[in-house]
Amino acid sequence: MFAAVAAFFLWAYPDHEQEDRYYSNQGHIFGTYYNIRYCAGKDLEKGILKTLKEFDNSLSTFNQKSTLSLINQNKSESTDKYFRQMYSKAQQVWQLSDGAFDITVAPLVNAWGFGFKNKEEVTAGLIDSLLQYVGMPKTSMEGELLKKTDPRIMLDASAIAKGQACDVVAEYLRKQGCKNLLVDIGGEVVLQGVNEKGEPWRVGITKPQDDLTGTHNEIQEIISSTSLSMATSGNYRQFYFDNGVRRSHTIDPRTGYPVNHSLLSATVIAENCMTADALATACMVLGKDSALSMISALPGTDCYLIYSSGDSIAILMTEGMKALTGK
Repeated sequence: MFAAVAAFFLWAYPDHEQEDRYYSNQGHIFGTYYNIRYCAGKDLEKGILKTLKEFDNSLSTFNQKSTLSLINQNKSESTDKYFRQMYSKAQQVWQLSDGAFDITVAPLVNAWGFGFKNKEEVTAGLIDSLLQYVGMPKTSMEGELLKKTDPRIMLDASAIAKGQACDVVAEYLRKQGCKNLLVDIGGEVVLQGVNEKGEPWRVGITKPQDDLTGTHNEIQEIISSTSLSMATSGNYRQFYFDNGVRRSHTIDPRTGYPVNHSLLSATVIAENCMTADALATACMVLGKDSALSMISALPGTDCYLIYSSGDSIAILMTEGMKALTGK
């Protein structure tokens, strides 16, 4: 899902010029913002935007000529490197989460009004019919071709693609010789090295507040690090009320319905941002207890879960996250 909670970063500006200096590139991409900061000998924004455009041409559901869109339209079975990387990771997280993460959820996301098609009048009969076309085992890779058991199956990579895009941009910057960098796309973050002051980068986890505007960014927790891939998923910025019932954008692909539990947001730190992004979404589907159990069992992976407890919020986190936050 291309909707995520915000992360932020702090920096200070140096008083002197040097051959390599810090650049800041900002703008909008994939229906969200990007903030990219790095130390280099020149401004690399042109190459960054070219990289992001190539990625958009692969996995965007709003770009009708993207690899993913052509597959959804049954106009092609051909894939590209970004698609294959995404699909492989999606299969892995589908297995780890017992089906809670599933990129074939697109028909359900569209029906509930959170996808790339118009909302439908949702009935139990409609959900039952759509579930026939949901499930990772109904797709497969044969060489470089994506096969579907039914042409009505559609894929939605929005719950993994922003994290993957962060990885792709970070790798581009590394290939340009950057050792100090921070890539933030819609709140998913990859960072490495230090900021202008020679200190670890600082990223924040936003406190969950109902906010359809995305303008309220009260910080719940701050993490300092010199090497981090982090993604956050939450239900407090994409929702609507349907006859008094709150419908969140997180759809459980196993039931066909929006989730309805106490977990408000899930922040995951993993080996790369694509993995963190997918796992954060899986956490939001699973709920706090199952999410904590899943993440705790994964080496090198940690989570910070914010959930409602009566009229207040409470926190659950892995031991590794406790060390990072000093709790």
